[in-house]
Amino acid sequence: MTRPTRRRGPAGRTATADRPPERTEKNRPNTLFPKILVLRSHGRQAIPDLDTVELTPKFRGRPVLTAPCDDQTAEAVGRAAQRCPTGALSAHPFALDLGRCLFCGECARIAQSAIRFTNDYRIGSPVREGLVVRPGQERIPFDAAQVRPEIRRFFAEALQLREVSAGGDASVEMELGATGNVNFDLGRHGIGFTASPRHADGVVVSGPVTRNMAEALEICYDAVAEPKVLVACGGLFAASRAIDRSFFDRHRVDLWLPGAPTHPMVFIDGIRTLLGRKKRE
Repeated sequence: MTRPTRRRGPAGRTATADRPPERTEKNRPNTLFPKILVLRSHGRQAIPDLDTVELTPKFRGRPVLTAPCDDQTAEAVGRAAQRCPTGALSAHPFALDLGRCLFCGECARIAQSAIRFTNDYRIGSPVREGLVVRPGQERIPFDAAQVRPEIRRFFAEALQLREVSAGGDASVEMELGATGNVNFDLGRHGIGFTASPRHADGVVVSGPVTRNMAEALEICYDAVAEPKVLVACGGLFAASRAIDRSFFDRHRVDLWLPGAPTHPMVFIDGIRTLLGRKKRE
């Protein structure tokens, strides 16, 4: 039977081959520098004012479209539209539908002079058509006239929502959960999520709404007392027999929020604008 090899460890202690010597200040890896890089990119942990947030330039938010001025640019836009995996980009007419966009940035890479993404997270809309971006558009409009009067009359001071994951991939659900963490702390404004529809003022739907979740979503929505709010967040889906989105044909959506997944600031800005807490300038 062979004996394990021994070597001298720190402070004169002996360490066997299967038990490495303890770490000291000299051999401990430097973990501070990566944290400094994160802090420089994303800012401090707690956000004191949610109305003045500016996201990192790496974030892909509101796109800016420039009408093609030559054949080469027009050809690039056409190739970008063909490459778009969800058909969100159209070349004729030139437009980008954020309701279908994955924000992958592939179109901006192909047609750089015609498409670019900004870090503007103010991209929610009370109407589905408001998510379609066209050349020359400098912001996503938020028409307050499209907001039902009872929403701001009953929920301007406090709003509790029941989130339903209707076949989502958990990415949107994670981002919605992040709105209540120490970074964003949306609860300080009286807005949050509740576990029961009986305690909720509205429903947030995430995911494409699969057939298996269609009935459960309807039951949850019916359990919320009137008046109530309906919010639709990002969800990846394609034409499939596993999808049943007839729920949105029967019920009016009060707020459409794009993104795959929907960023916490997209949700926070959209909800606060819907309630009249802020205005889209």
